[in-house]
Amino acid sequence: MFDMFYEMHRGSWAILIVLFLITYFTKSQKISLMLQRLFYLIMIVSGAGMLVTLNFPLQYVLKGVLAIVLIGVMEMLVARKRKGSPMPMMWIVLIILLAIILMMGYGVISF
Repeated sequence: MFDMFYEMHRGSWAILIVLFLITYFTKSQKISLMLQRLFYLIMIVSGAGMLVTLNFPLQYVLKGVLAIVLIGVMEMLVARKRKGSPMPMMWIVLIILLAIILMMGYGVISF
């Protein structure tokens, strides 16, 4: 069961990053934004499934909280782009959060 959640989670992260870039850099955002939000849900459900099978280790709970913050940053970037007021500092936050989350997920950062 864990392997199924893991593969679903890993794949949804990869697709989510691509969908975020497509949504941010294109003018027509409706379909890509809906798909992006669908993959948010897939990522959250598969991550929660992995947390349940692993009995909620603190490191992965923290990773989940950071991932939810990252989702918020992605949504804020897209919303600000639509309004015409980009936020360059949010890009830095997005890159740092993404790097930390990926390193925690692949075991580079552990505690």
